[in-house]
Order: sequence, then structure tokens, then C-alpha cells
Amino acid sequence: MTTVKLSSGKEIPIMGLGTINQPDKIGEVIKDAIEIGYRHFDCAGGYLNEKAIGDALQELIKNGKIKREEIWITSKLWNIYHDPKDVIEICKKSIKDLQCEYLDLYLMHWPLAWFKNEKEDLAPMEEDNKTIKTVDIPLIETWKAMESLVDQGLVKSIGVSNFTEKHIEEIFDQAKIKPAMNQIENHPYLAQNELVSYCKSKGINITAYSPLGTAHLKRPEDPVLLKDPVILQMAQDLNVSPAQIVLKWNMIRGVIVIPRSSSKNHLLDNFNALNLKLSDEQFKAISDLDKHFRFIRPLDLWGIDVFDEKK
Repeated sequence: MTTVKLSSGKEIPIMGLGTINQPDKIGEVIKDAIEIGYRHFDCAGGYLNEKAIGDALQELIKNGKIKREEIWITSKLWNIYHDPKDVIEICKKSIKDLQCEYLDLYLMHWPLAWFKNEKEDLAPMEEDNKTIKTVDIPLIETWKAMESLVDQGLVKSIGVSNFTEKHIEEIFDQAKIKPAMNQIENHPYLAQNELVSYCKSKGINITAYSPLGTAHLKRPEDPVLLKDPVILQMAQDLNVSPAQIVLKWNMIRGVIVIPRSSSKNHLLDNFNALNLKLSDEQFKAISDLDKHFRFIRPLDLWGIDVFDEKK
């Protein structure tokens, strides 16, 4: 599989599997994905299924289907663990749950520090039960704790997720280890060309989450990316699925894609995008679909304006 070289020197497969899924289903999805050829798995402590993923991977390793060094495992630091004293322990928990010895990449999931209560609720609410309870922990303090994960050999590369240019600037100059990755929502309706260019100028690679749009958080009035007339016509002309068109567009840009799916047929179809060819004209036609449209809106989800959505 094509790989992308990170500033850390490591090479990440350009296609991975997004693992947001119910714990009772994700194990079979992982096994199907390995059989098809996936070797990159994008996980997160906040998805609450890393133990099930670890069980599936361990079974595959014990059965000789894969070796640990043949797969790439990403995990993420959830918002309630930004206190530097929490970072190492919660990273170790992900490694223990995933049963993977080390993480290839560890990301700060959001540029948001939330209050950690006794229950360790993932979305701790203020007393009004309407807004998230935040804490004042500078991003650079959390980042320095993440750097120590590399120093200790727990993690090979570190990066960020959902960071804007402003957030990156908060940590970049003081960072001993520069972020190797920024994982962002990225697809033809939200190309984020300026942010992608800025990150690349800083040696930061891009991973696209929700590269096909998103079904699980879609509102009735939201557009459906895979039903866009331009994409549908192109898929018909090339005799491939709309999903393959959209995934290949991002890969041509050098962007890593991590589509999620529970269906073996969809897993295979997405994987086949690796072999697709698009002409320059086709690539431009897809690029012209950009409408700065976000499917994932923290302002709606949490009442927090991460991306200056109020403008």
C-alpha cells in the first residue's frame, strides 16, 4: 500500500480504517479489514471500544495472520485528560486495551481541555446541564506531556486533531517535537485548502476523518456528498462507486483517509479506491465542489466554537 512519510520519519499507510463503532461489532470489522488488506487502524480512547479492537488484533497476531510491526495503530487523548499528570496514564491505558506494546501515533483529539470529574464522564456538564465544563490548561502544557510519551518509547509519533492554524501556533514554536499530523474533517465539501497548505508548510501531514461525509451525525437538511450529481456522473463514467471517487480525490492531495464502515462489501469497495485513477480534469471537477460545509459541528454538539463557526 502507498505510504506517506511523516516528519518523525515513520511511514503511515495512506488508507486506514476509522473505528468509531459499537464494541460488540468492531472485532469482526477489524478481522474483515485485515483480510482485505487494511493495515492502519485509527482508534481513540473516547470511542470506548479499544479493548474489543485489541482482542481482535491479538487473536489475528496469535493466529499468524499479522505481526504487530505490520500494522499502524493510532489512538487519541480525550479532552478530560489534558492535565499533564493524566497524559501518560491514559496513554498507557490505550496501549493496554489495544494490547499493542506501543502506539504508532498519538493525537490530541481536540484543542479542548475539559473538567475530569470522579466518574470521568467523557462530556462533563456544568450545573445547568447545557454546557461542557472546561478547565484552563494551555495546549502547550498538554503537548509537552505528549512529547514525554515519545521519550519513554510508548509512542512513535505525536500529532493533533481538529486543530486550526491558531491552535497549531499555540504549540509549534515551543514544541521540542513538532506535530507530525493534524487529523481534520476533510472531503470535497470541506477541502480546507488553506489549512492543508499551512500544515504542509510546517511539515504536518493531514488525515481526513469523515472523508465520505458522515452518516451517523447527519442532520435531515444536510447535503449528501455521495449523491452529488458531479460525483455520481463520474462514478458512472468510471464504473466505480461514488465513495471511491471521493477517497481517491483526497489521496491525490497527499491526504491520508480513514473511512469507517461495518460492511465487508463497503470495506472492500473503499479499499479499491487505492487502484483508481482520476484525470486532472476529474480531480478539478471534484475540487470545485468545495462549499466549506462541516458535518461535525462542535458548536451544535457541545456549544463550543472551535472553528469560528459563528462567523
